[in-house]
Amino acid sequence: MAAQLGRRLRRGATSGAVVAAAVAALAASQAPGVAPPPTDNASGDQSIGAGDATTPPDGSATGQSPYYTDLPPLNTPNKPGTSVDLPIVTGPAEAGIPATVLAAYKRAEQSIASSDASCHLPWQLLAGIGKVESGQARGGRVDANGTTLSAILGPQLNGVGFANISDTDNGAYDGDAKHDRAVGPMQFIPSTWATWGQDANGDGRKDPNNIYDAAQAAGLYLCANNRDLAVKADLDRAILSYNRSTEYLRTVLSWFEYYKRGTHQVPDGTGVLPVDRSDSSSGDTSPTQTTPTAPVTPSPSKPPTTAKPKPPTPGTTPTTPPPAPPATVRVVRIKDAGTGALTATAGGVFAGRPTVVALDAAGKPVAGLSVRFEITGTTGANFGGVAKSLTLTTNSTGKAVTPLLRAGEQLGTFTVRATVVGRTLAPVEFDATVTAREADTLVRSDAKALTATTGGQFADRVLVKATLDGAPAASVALTATMVGSAQDSGAAGKGPFFKDANGDPVRTLTGLKTDENGLLTLPDIYADGEAGTFLLRLTAPGGGSVLIELTVTAPAPEPTPSPSTSPDGSPSPTPSSTS
Repeated sequence: MAAQLGRRLRRGATSGAVVAAAVAALAASQAPGVAPPPTDNASGDQSIGAGDATTPPDGSATGQSPYYTDLPPLNTPNKPGTSVDLPIVTGPAEAGIPATVLAAYKRAEQSIASSDASCHLPWQLLAGIGKVESGQARGGRVDANGTTLSAILGPQLNGVGFANISDTDNGAYDGDAKHDRAVGPMQFIPSTWATWGQDANGDGRKDPNNIYDAAQAAGLYLCANNRDLAVKADLDRAILSYNRSTEYLRTVLSWFEYYKRGTHQVPDGTGVLPVDRSDSSSGDTSPTQTTPTAPVTPSPSKPPTTAKPKPPTPGTTPTTPPPAPPATVRVVRIKDAGTGALTATAGGVFAGRPTVVALDAAGKPVAGLSVRFEITGTTGANFGGVAKSLTLTTNSTGKAVTPLLRAGEQLGTFTVRATVVGRTLAPVEFDATVTAREADTLVRSDAKALTATTGGQFADRVLVKATLDGAPAASVALTATMVGSAQDSGAAGKGPFFKDANGDPVRTLTGLKTDENGLLTLPDIYADGEAGTFLLRLTAPGGGSVLIELTVTAPAPEPTPSPSTSPDGSPSPTPSSTS
C-alpha cells in the first residue's frame, strides 16, 4: 500500500523538498555513509524488490502502520567506549536505549550470528527499527521478563488511510476480530508474527509484546532471502520489507548510523517517547496502549488476557522485588534430556533431536539460557538442511531442542556438542552415525536370457531395480560379484568378468549407485575361455539380493570338407585310370 501523503520527518515538514533538506542536513552532520535511495514516485514510497518472498501480501511486516519520524540529535554521539559523557536527552528524541531493550537487541544479534553468520545483522539496526516503531517499547516500559507493561497496538488496518488487512488471528494478539493491527515493540501484524514469531526469553510463549521475542523475530525477518546486511542493497531491501516507504527507510537508516557511532544505556521506563509520527496529519491514529497485560498463548477465539496491577496500599511506598539472577549465573550444568540414539541413513533425517536441559544448583530447570549446538567432525550433516551450528534458548522447562538433524552423504560418525554461551561448563556431546542407504529387495527388470560365447561379450546388459518397503530406493550402493555357486561368498576364479578402468578383468564391482528411480544398469560383461553356466550376485545394504544366471557356450565348430566334394562344394574330379 502506498504511504500516506503528509508523512513528516519533522512536524510541519510535509513537502518533498523539506524532507530532502532534513535528510541532507543529517547526512552532512553525522551520517556520511547514508545515501537516500532513489524514489520512483512523488510520495517517496518504494516497492519491495521482486521475488522478496518474506513479506506478507500487503508488502510489509507492519501492514504499513504509522511510525515515529523524529530524527536523531544532530550532535554525533561519542564513539563506543566513551559514552559516559553522552547527554540523556537531546531535543525530542531519546539518545539512550533502555537496559532490557538494549539487552534484547544484543541477544538477538548474538543468536542470529551463530545460526546465520552470513547475514551480518547488527543490533544497531534492530535499535533503529525499534526506535521508529515504538520509541524503544515506549521508553523501555517493560517488566523483568521483557514484556511491555501495556500492549502496544497500531491503528486498525481497515483500508482507511492504511492497508486493508482483515483479521487473521481471531483477535488473539491484537484484540481485534475484524481487522488486524500491528502489535508490540517491533509492530508485527498477526499474520507475519504467525510465521516469524519466536520464544527468545524461554517462557514457553511467542509473544509479540515481549521485546526479546520480538527482537529475535525481527532479526530473522530482516535476514530472510539470504540477505547480507553488510551489503547496502540488501540492507535497504530488508528495511523496506518492514515498511514500504522510502521516508521510513531514511529514518531507520538515520537512527542506525547514529547508534553505530555510540549510545548509552538508560534505566527501564525512563526513556522519552518520540513526538512526530508519520500519520499526524491524518487524525489521531497513533498506536494505543491497553491495560497492562500478562501475555498468554493465543487461542483461536479469545485475545490475550489482561490484568491490572494492584495499586499500592495508601501510606506505603511501592517496592519492586529484586530481579532474579540471569540464567547464565544460575545454571550450574547442562545434561542430555533423553535424546536417545542418533542414527540415520545417508541423506536422511535423524529420528532423534539433540536435547539438553539446564539445571541450577537445586536441580531446578533454568529458562532463558543460551545454549550453542555445534556439529564437529568430518560430515555433511546439518541442522534444518542449512546450519552447522546454532544458538538456542532454553524454554520454560529448561530444555533446548535442536531443529531436525539431517545426515549428509558421508558415512561414519560425528559429534554434536552442546555448550552454555557465556559460561565455562562441561559440554554435552552426542555421538551420531550415518549409515549407507538401504534396499530390502533387488530384482531384474526383464527376463531375457543372458548368453555369450567363449572369448566374447554378452549382447545384453543387466538392468536391476532396488526398492525399500516397496518404494524405489535411490542412490543405494550395490555390489556385483561373479560367483561359482549360490553358496559361494567370494568371487569366482574363472568365468564371466567385468573390466576395470585399465581394461583388466575383475569379478567384483563396488560403489554402483541406483538412480532416482532405483534402477541400475551394470557395465558390459565379458566371457573368458570357460563354457558353462555361471552366476552373478548383486547385494545391497539392507538385505536386498538377487542371483542372475549367465550362460557361456563354445562357438560352433566349422564344417569339415567331404571327400567327394571340393572345398567350394563342387564335385571332385574322378581320378583317371592308367594302363
